Amino acid sequence: MLQTIEKTGKTVEEAVAEGLRELRVPRDQVEVDVLEEATKGLLGLLSKPARVRLRVKETLAGKTRSLLREILAAMELSAEMIVEEQEDSVRVNLKGAQLGILIGRRGDTLDALQYLVNLAVNRGRDKIKRIVVDVEDYRARREQSLRHLAGRMADKARLKGRSVVLEPMSASERRIIHTALQGREDIYTFSEGDEPFRKIVISPRRSYATDRR
Repeated sequence: MLQTIEKTGKTVEEAVAEGLRELRVPRDQVEVDVLEEATKGLLGLLSKPARVRLRVKETLAGKTRSLLREILAAMELSAEMIVEEQEDSVRVNLKGAQLGILIGRRGDTLDALQYLVNLAVNRGRDKIKRIVVDVEDYRARREQSLRHLAGRMADKARLKGRSVVLEPMSASERRIIHTALQGREDIYTFSEGDEPFRKIVISPRRSYATDRR
């Protein structure tokens, strides 16, 4: 679809209306520059039509796509980009070979990329939308892995009758662990330590511990 077009008409309004029909977008999604006003000659006949330029406003999804394309090009990476704009967020999933470099160790690089994209795309906006960047559905796979880990470590804490301390995790990953275990009555969880070494502790409740050694 064309992003910028010029149109003429007997009036500015007529030229704009014609441009909107061609672009197939509502009025609030375009910026209009009036290049020339219509002028009339002798006897009130139209001498020169109005001329306008219509430019489709870039959506948040479009800005996100453009920025990620620039980043991928700078890194000499090629990827298919699936972008979905929702009411409260924009979700991007990158697919392609050799994209592991974008994930990094336990998703550290991916989290950093997502943070920078959020800063750049939301700059100057009154209403902030969360941008979620994923690579080959890594986040869903990682979340499933963390939920399984949470269950295993919670069972271990209850059976051994003592606390289990997990490795340091990011705030988002700790949130997954806490959420996965919040419905269990035999254990409780809390976080301790300072970033970036903050970790989760899973402790058994006394009435449920089966091994006091």
